[in-house]
Amino acid sequence: MKNNLKSDEVEIRVRYGETDQMGVVYHGNYIPYIEIGRTEWLRKLGTSYKEMEENGVMLPVVAINLRYRKSAVYDEVIKIETILKKIPTASIEFDFIISNSKGEVLTTGNSILAFIDSKTNRPMRCPKYILEKLEN
Repeated sequence: MKNNLKSDEVEIRVRYGETDQMGVVYHGNYIPYIEIGRTEWLRKLGTSYKEMEENGVMLPVVAINLRYRKSAVYDEVIKIETILKKIPTASIEFDFIISNSKGEVLTTGNSILAFIDSKTNRPMRCPKYILEKLEN
């Protein structure tokens, strides 16, 4: 697996509506941040959630874990690093590191998503076209 597909980074700016009265990001907003990271990782791999759904593959989150270390604040640019943990099987697992422009780690996390056949609503193996993209 090439390193450039194993890990990806995306930067976003914290919006006012994502913060609380103290000007820090509300803890529940980190889940959409890692979703942005995951979605962009897939896009850079050469596929998308939309394409997967059109091919009958659903990818629900089955586990998520976040560890908050330091708060992100309004108008700060944060970097979301998405790291593929291992070659996917019937699930795909990512680690995440969210940091600020100073390089300080704000939040770390992990998520596991299951491959589900949308016709049968049953677990399935990772689609071949995704594994092929990871190998190329």
